[in-house]
Amino acid sequence: MTDATVRVVSYNIRALKDDRDALVRVIRALEPDVLCLQEAPRHPFSGHRISALAADCGLTWGGGDDRGRMSTTLLTGMRLDVLASGHRLLPVVRPAEPRGWAFATCRLPGYQPFVTVSLHLSLKAKERPEHAKLLRDAKELADNVPAVLAGDVNETSKGSAWQLFAAGLDDPSGEINTFPAKAPVKRIDTIFTSPVLRATRPQVDLDQADLKAASDHLPLWADLDLSGLAVGNSEAPPPMAAG
Repeated sequence: MTDATVRVVSYNIRALKDDRDALVRVIRALEPDVLCLQEAPRHPFSGHRISALAADCGLTWGGGDDRGRMSTTLLTGMRLDVLASGHRLLPVVRPAEPRGWAFATCRLPGYQPFVTVSLHLSLKAKERPEHAKLLRDAKELADNVPAVLAGDVNETSKGSAWQLFAAGLDDPSGEINTFPAKAPVKRIDTIFTSPVLRATRPQVDLDQADLKAASDHLPLWADLDLSGLAVGNSEAPPPMAAG
């Protein structure tokens, strides 16, 4: 990677129910600057488990006081300044599992900010398009800041929610199956990026036994080229609005 490259990884970790050591090895091998997690431990007083995972992976977690009982969050690396972060719930019909998304507006020193969203949509097909519309219209994504939308959509690229996310965004991963990890037959995970980020999917050598043991999903990753966001670049988008 170059000095202007930032790596985003998305990973459904199945609440750490599988081989945690294998999971840590996979994450460390991927060397993320931003790690978008789905199915992180979500029950009361489970935050220490996420903090411990972050520490073991060489990352930091900003905390989750605002995430309620939903299982979506983000971890970040030391290269990035985190300007804002938080968790937002999505509406579901009880007693369904809480759904939501997390965001972090980050800045690599010398470059303009970008926002990354980790998302996990409903298992119910009728709820997913509503969730996608709410997220695309969220104020956290409304300041003309380049965006990354990453996570478990719970549908394939033919789904209506997936297509709502894909509108105007790039898909650097292509048709790479992500589920189930031991013998993947479909892709229900994604990373979408604003075109200015010029995202690519580099080759990373990962231990196949670790991938199968770490979770029931495979991770996705993308490298963002921030050179177009260099401070002083006249073609870069305007900086994030104050407040």
